[in-house]
Amino acid sequence: MIKLSVLMPVYNEEAGLATILERVAAVDVEKEVIIVDDCSRDNSLAIARALEAAHPEIVVMHHEKNAGKGAALHTGIARATGDFVGIQDADLEYDPLQYRRLLAPMLDDRADVVFGSRYLQTQSRRVLYFWHTWMNRTLTLVSNLFTNLDITDMETCYKLFRRELIQSLVLREKRFGFEPEVTARIAQTRCRVYEVAIDYTPRTYEEGKHINWKDGVRALYCILHYGAPSAALPMQLMIYALIGAVCAVFNVVLFEVLFGRG
Repeated sequence: MIKLSVLMPVYNEEAGLATILERVAAVDVEKEVIIVDDCSRDNSLAIARALEAAHPEIVVMHHEKNAGKGAALHTGIARATGDFVGIQDADLEYDPLQYRRLLAPMLDDRADVVFGSRYLQTQSRRVLYFWHTWMNRTLTLVSNLFTNLDITDMETCYKLFRRELIQSLVLREKRFGFEPEVTARIAQTRCRVYEVAIDYTPRTYEEGKHINWKDGVRALYCILHYGAPSAALPMQLMIYALIGAVCAVFNVVLFEVLFGRG
């Protein structure tokens, strides 16, 4: 018997919250569902409270101020009591039945962390934004350069952890920087990481998608900030070479300006 803790950060998700919780309930393992409402401005909290009253496996927590997805996950991670801890967005992009795939390497004791990749081969997929996909793939590539992990989807919501592992990590990012930070922290532990293909149904911005290009810039910063100190030797050499080149160019320009002024 195993217990799965499903963490669900919620911000203005009244349209699909009840539906996604029905789908989570269909996952046939013992579980607790920890909903963290991040100060929603719609009826999300009221819906969550009503579902909590009807289902003993649901726990609802609430932030008095909007702090971001990462902050909601920090709250949920601290509360989790299951053997494994998974992340579930409150929208309808990810099907909770995919947890069966994510759990398989864990139950076979082959993995400590499992990423659900949207880019490994699946039978079909909804086609949406090219630039959004390109940004995800680019961030994954840059992340891999620093972590030395060969994963295909760093930004995926579906990450499954052994509870003792995820609760041992010191995580700071409050918003969407959670994904690159937790990936870097996982790489630094040198634990066993697996990927499995998952089905994914993206939603449009009109349907309520929250992430934007600013979050992509922040993710790039997080990759550099958390990944550079422990990057592999080839990447360390490239970083030092880049810093040296930038300093050399700056010095040449500065000397030219100073000499020009006598």
